[in-house]
Amino acid sequence: MSDRSEITDSQRGLGDMDPGEFRDAAHRVADRAADYLARLESYPVLPDVRPGQIHAHIDRRPPAGPEPLEAILEDYARWIEPNVTHWQHPGFMAYFPSVASGPGILGEWLATTLNSNVMFWRNAPASTELEELVVQWLRAMMGLPPALDGMFTDTASVSSLLAIVAARHAVPGLSARERGLAGRPEVGPLRLYLSEEAHSSIEKGAIVAGIGREGVRRIATDPRYRMRPEALADAIAEDRARGYTPCCVVATLGTTSSTAIDPVNRIAEICARERVWLHVDAAYGGVAAIAPEYRPLFAGWERADSIVVNPHKWLFTPFDASLLLFRDRDHMRDAFSLVPEYIRTPDTGEIHNFNEYGIQLGRRFRALKLWMQIRWFGVDGIAGRLRRHCQMAQRLAGWIDADPEWQRLAPTPLATVCARHVPRELREPEAIDVHNERILAEVNRSGEVFLSHTRLGNRYAIRVSIGNPRQTEAHVARCWDLLREAAARTRP
Repeated sequence: MSDRSEITDSQRGLGDMDPGEFRDAAHRVADRAADYLARLESYPVLPDVRPGQIHAHIDRRPPAGPEPLEAILEDYARWIEPNVTHWQHPGFMAYFPSVASGPGILGEWLATTLNSNVMFWRNAPASTELEELVVQWLRAMMGLPPALDGMFTDTASVSSLLAIVAARHAVPGLSARERGLAGRPEVGPLRLYLSEEAHSSIEKGAIVAGIGREGVRRIATDPRYRMRPEALADAIAEDRARGYTPCCVVATLGTTSSTAIDPVNRIAEICARERVWLHVDAAYGGVAAIAPEYRPLFAGWERADSIVVNPHKWLFTPFDASLLLFRDRDHMRDAFSLVPEYIRTPDTGEIHNFNEYGIQLGRRFRALKLWMQIRWFGVDGIAGRLRRHCQMAQRLAGWIDADPEWQRLAPTPLATVCARHVPRELREPEAIDVHNERILAEVNRSGEVFLSHTRLGNRYAIRVSIGNPRQTEAHVARCWDLLREAAARTRP
């Protein structure tokens, strides 16, 4: 039971926390946040908890009256902070890096304080214009042409969905925006193309956009897990002959499993010839282009109709922030704009009213945290960190290649390494898979690192994804030690 004497006058009244009280509380929260970042490595990356365990310690009923801030922060420190999966931890090398940097966190705090709803310019002038500016900055930082406009959404899933809807809107005579797709026998089935390695969010986007899973055609990949352009061209020709309407092609620059990079220049040529929308999913890989030496990997992506890049993956930005770029601003607005009288405002000229470019009306002020962290790190500083992550991945790849019992299962163009252990005594593929599952479980049980897995060519692969600015080569070396130690303990 809380000591009611610690309840403040603000809590006893019917207003908000007063500014002085907020200042004191904010200092205490800032100290806790800084302490957390300082002691990250004292926590196991994966907490040792079972489903329902947190419920058992937190009252399921909301309190009828106010509670002291100190009691709330104590429960946070006891039950929440230790029991999350620590994405900020330098030992977190699973999935993709999603790290909140210090300046990004500060920007998020300020954006939350302002609580600016970036719907349209009139109700968010500075927020709107800063978003325009930061989009321009990021586009230029990645070496993309000024012809590409853009905005921020929450995730790549939503960015890609918006791109798919815009692609559908570009189909001549379809008029899906006004007439829909249902009950129209004259409308043939639409077709969306992506590689066998493309992210599942694209397929979800097809479901929502009315293309349906049956309208999704996955294109075969080469031995490096990249889409085969000749197979794409054949599929489009075959589908046209069967009465399908090719609608959209999605090329991936940094697939989720192996970070394969589709040959986007050749794919762009096919899309231009066939007059099909090209969407580039560079959610993970796109930021690598901030380091100029990696731009040749993405040659041709500047020809896309739309591109998604997620700063909250490998650009040290707090969740959530996804950059959607599009070539034709008028087309994008035409696909989504719907302005009821109660939000109609005087014409703002060249300034964006961002609510007209997607399905959201209310939008968070995501640009502020990016503006702050780009200024704090500097473009060269960001490029240097990305470069270092790729170098550490290459060092790990070299250690794997040099060990006769370890196999690297895919190229390492960026900062993610896929590998497995193949002891001499194992020959059956299923037995090798089980062995590597045990290695992964052992490593994750250590608490020092957290890794994920995938399948490549139907083979079980352990993924190590580097990209935390707090990571050093010592962390990567320790990960390699843990993998080899676990392989020795679990070998048959």
